[in-house]
Amino acid sequence: VGVAVVGMATASAVTLFDFPGRRIFEWALLLPLAMPAYVVAYAYTDFLQFSGPLQVWLRESFGLSGRVFPEIRNTPGAVWVFTFSLYPYVYLLARTALAERASQLMEAARLLGAPLARRIREVALPLARPAVAAGVALALMETLADFGVASYFGIQTFTAGIYKAWLSMDMPLAAAQLATMLLTLVALLLWLEHRAQRRMRFSTLRGQRAGSAEAQPVRLQGGRAAWAVVVCILPIAFGFVLPVLFMLRPLVGGWDDLPWGSFVQWSRNSVWLAGLSAVLATAIALALAFALRARPGLLTRGVVQLASLGYAVPGAVIVVGILLPIGWVQAAQPDTRVGYLVTATALGIVWAYLVRFTAVALQSMQSGYARIPASLDDSARMLGTTGFGLAMRVHWPLLRRSTAAAALLVFVDVMKELPATLVLRPFNSDTLAVVTYQLARDERLGEAALPALTLVLVGLLPVILLSRTLRAR
Repeated sequence: VGVAVVGMATASAVTLFDFPGRRIFEWALLLPLAMPAYVVAYAYTDFLQFSGPLQVWLRESFGLSGRVFPEIRNTPGAVWVFTFSLYPYVYLLARTALAERASQLMEAARLLGAPLARRIREVALPLARPAVAAGVALALMETLADFGVASYFGIQTFTAGIYKAWLSMDMPLAAAQLATMLLTLVALLLWLEHRAQRRMRFSTLRGQRAGSAEAQPVRLQGGRAAWAVVVCILPIAFGFVLPVLFMLRPLVGGWDDLPWGSFVQWSRNSVWLAGLSAVLATAIALALAFALRARPGLLTRGVVQLASLGYAVPGAVIVVGILLPIGWVQAAQPDTRVGYLVTATALGIVWAYLVRFTAVALQSMQSGYARIPASLDDSARMLGTTGFGLAMRVHWPLLRRSTAAAALLVFVDVMKELPATLVLRPFNSDTLAVVTYQLARDERLGEAALPALTLVLVGLLPVILLSRTLRAR
């Protein structure tokens, strides 16, 4: 509910109205995408906890005693964190829906004399419902896949239960049962998201037939413009600006005491794993996209569709899906040392990354192929270029940007991935995400600020890419 309200309100504000700063808010509202939810949770906890700077200042300034306001590490606190971390999913889809489909119908309603409130209620909101439903489904999948926030706040979720059953209770079958239930919920959300996407495509065709004139947003002035600014600035502040400022505070005070030597090693491990996974995932996605282009048969479509589902599978489920059969094989054939190869080397963790993030690269590659007309392939074949030559001499020069974007997205997602990395990483190969989690778990939130801010800086790269794409449109 929170992501739906915030996402729809901000999308309506920047799309249907014109007010000071609207162009800035269009891309700034995407900034929380750069913040992993667990980093936001650590930042708010460090600043708002009983011994945090805010409560200490309030007690000293006003002579208060005890806890000034409730503990944030609970279910309402997690709702707050997820709302302002995940609302961009709804904002992005709803903004696109309103910009592409509502403008002509809103203009027609205005010409027919409908007041502004009625135009929004009866025209814009119904058209944006499929987009909002799709965005909410994506946010729910991210919430189900979360481990960092649930573990740190002590909330009993499926993902936290899987790790507890596997690592603490040594009950792999119980973990597998929980993983199966979680996967069933994810499948339901995927079905709902697919239905919403189909309704969005229907609305697109209907909107295109309605006309192509671009309606101008309603100009707001005075108090109404101020309210629109407030609606847009609060999510940015709560989801990005304040958490970044909270994490900068301990860095400024203890710059010389930071573990710079260890930080370099953590960064090296993260970059190596992310770079290797990005190259492999992009290569697999490129091969699948070309196969679908060259021979779009039933088998090829099935493989591509199966690979596209990987991102929806939580990291905890992937871990169980890898380790459980590997454990059975190791118990049946101890001489194979397959358990060692998967858990003591980078094989297991890279395997998990490829299962989950090849879908990210595949989506980018399919978008790139969609911009290459089929007539270009026909012309190349008439000139004798087929197979690998067609891919390298014709497609590759046109796919370089899509390939770079795919590699960047996979690189950033791997850098921020926590659940799978926490279990499958090789010995003495801690990454920035794992170290951030471990330091926060040990209540060393000041030390966790450095790797956490590094993850935020890396997460800004796809946000910049996405904002540039939206401006180009």
